Amino acid sequence: MALLFTPYQLRGMRARNRVVIPPMQQSTGVDGMATDWHLAHLARFAMGGAGIVFVESTAVEERGRNTHGDVGLWKDEQIAPLARIAEAIRRDGAVAAIQLGHTGRKAALQKWWNGHGPLTEADAARGEPAWPVAGPSPLPVGPGWPTPQVLETADVEQLIQRWREAARRAREAGFEALEVHGAHGYLIHQFLSPVANQRTDRYGQHRWRFALDVAEAVRKEWPDDKPLFWRVSLADVADGGLEFDEMAGLLRALKDRGVDVVDCSSGGGISSYPTQGKSVSNSLLFRAELAARLREASGLQVMGVGLVVEPQTAEDYLQAGQADLVAVGREALYNPNWPVHAEVALGANDNYGTWPLQYRMYLIRRAAAADALRKADSTKSTRPAAPHTEASS
Repeated sequence: MALLFTPYQLRGMRARNRVVIPPMQQSTGVDGMATDWHLAHLARFAMGGAGIVFVESTAVEERGRNTHGDVGLWKDEQIAPLARIAEAIRRDGAVAAIQLGHTGRKAALQKWWNGHGPLTEADAARGEPAWPVAGPSPLPVGPGWPTPQVLETADVEQLIQRWREAARRAREAGFEALEVHGAHGYLIHQFLSPVANQRTDRYGQHRWRFALDVAEAVRKEWPDDKPLFWRVSLADVADGGLEFDEMAGLLRALKDRGVDVVDCSSGGGISSYPTQGKSVSNSLLFRAELAARLREASGLQVMGVGLVVEPQTAEDYLQAGQADLVAVGREALYNPNWPVHAEVALGANDNYGTWPLQYRMYLIRRAAAADALRKADSTKSTRPAAPHTEASS
């Protein structure tokens, strides 16, 4: 059997295969609440055969949203809509997972279809005003971006507790795996970076401190039998950000605090948005060799993500020890049935056993009919021609 379709066990979580749907922002929340769009969007990936399905980055406080359409877990009222989604994902055979995040100085952006730049007066006129953003230092992302309010030491400590409270709500909503977003130039990444963090308190003197404190707080609320993922930007190491040794050391420290899997994002620098102004080769492809080095140096499991299109590519990453899980994002939006189609491509399909029960009869009959047609065509092509006679001329 293809390694991609072997079960994956971690702590008390068991996924039916190693295909993961990563968090993908939909900008369709209403007042931080998940909607029917999220339910349909995420449930179809479970129906399509994925092993683990992640809800998009979910804000731990209202100020930490990326856009007005972000989903959140900063209040208890937001639990119920997400619990409905978690139940639907589980019902269709996948592990229900969720990512918690805070965008920091990159908050208050337009939705993708409105430009995805900082909110303007025109956005405010249509009901989406900007709000004050916060960060480790009063340094904007770049020209035209708002200057963040500085988080005082007491503010940082309070914010860490909001991560813990959001983890508690994720647990109560029934999620089985949780990820902390520490990449893409968002708040945790900002504290890690000397470019964005020029503080003089303990969160500046030791730039890992915020990340480690968040990990400890979340793990206290997240059950021991459920895995904890952590997203990093490999663009840091490859493009002149955090050096490899520092990244590996951080990951070892996170492992000591209960992190199990490092989600190796292929892009996401500290200044620009993940893919803004970068070539495909530099920003979107999975940096497999670098991920393998971090896997060995940190002792963490690795989830790889980055323009995985062909099933054999995902299988090769696993076979080479460059990943333990492979996330398929953009391609799953194009084809929500990517996992079960990959089973067929890799020869792992067994009579449509992983497809939804409601579909199997139709697909089995479809396959039988197609097989019968092929056999009929084969018989016609191999049947000897009738002898030529005067009567037949």
